[in-house]
Amino acid sequence: MSIAGGLPRAVERAHAAGCDTLQIFTKSSGQWRARALPPDEVNAFRAHATELGIEPIVAHASYLINLAAPDPDLRRRSIAALTGELDRADTLGLAGVVLHPGSYTTGTEQGGLRFVAAAIEGVFESRSPGGAGLILEHTAGQGTNLGHRFQHLSVLLDENAAADRLGICLDTCHLLAAGYDIATADGYARTFDEFDARIGLSRLKVLHLNDSKHPCGSRKDRHEHIGHGWVGLEAFGRLVCDPRLAAIPMILETPKAARDAGRVVAADPADLRNLATLRALTG
Repeated sequence: MSIAGGLPRAVERAHAAGCDTLQIFTKSSGQWRARALPPDEVNAFRAHATELGIEPIVAHASYLINLAAPDPDLRRRSIAALTGELDRADTLGLAGVVLHPGSYTTGTEQGGLRFVAAAIEGVFESRSPGGAGLILEHTAGQGTNLGHRFQHLSVLLDENAAADRLGICLDTCHLLAAGYDIATADGYARTFDEFDARIGLSRLKVLHLNDSKHPCGSRKDRHEHIGHGWVGLEAFGRLVCDPRLAAIPMILETPKAARDAGRVVAADPADLRNLATLRALTG
């Protein structure tokens, strides 16, 4: 949900749409700079979330952050920005910050993974216990993006000094685009069996529910409305009825219908349709 008009408005928008959980950007996703969070806005945000029963709430980190960057200046700037994202999440009482692992650009895949792992350890080395965790998002695999294979994620988790502060976010569009054929019953079973074997379902903290404009293995990250893409209703039905996933927050990142969705506190018609479709699948 948009935070236009202040962070509390995002909670109000979620409530208006009938949401149980919420994801926000705590700052502009396309800028390095972040405004200070006024105490009255923080207090109102926390109070709204409690009163309206919207929990857990997670933040999505800025898309500018690239912990895998071979350029040391960009990597340092990214580490500082991630630290700021976690600070803001702690201030707001959020469950965690969702982060794309990064792109190795002119470097190598292995080198990029080493940079990401080292950056995560460094960020948490000086943080006190508790507070928001870091939730690494599985990606669609476009370009030199890391995180589109479960092996990448396991490398970032294995033997990481900050492993107890890390979780995973799976996105249904990204899974299909990366070649995990969750659209079929056998493919769905294989995907979650492999995830459990390599990483462990206990690490799964957030699910992004998005259909895909492109077929399995496309490596294209293009979200579509639920049931209107290549993931399909059967796959979403398996997912929302899977008892292993019942306690995990499931968040829509599907397209909005209203151009002014960030200006008003009202339910977006596309959100209502997608939520109704998913809830109908639970039987």
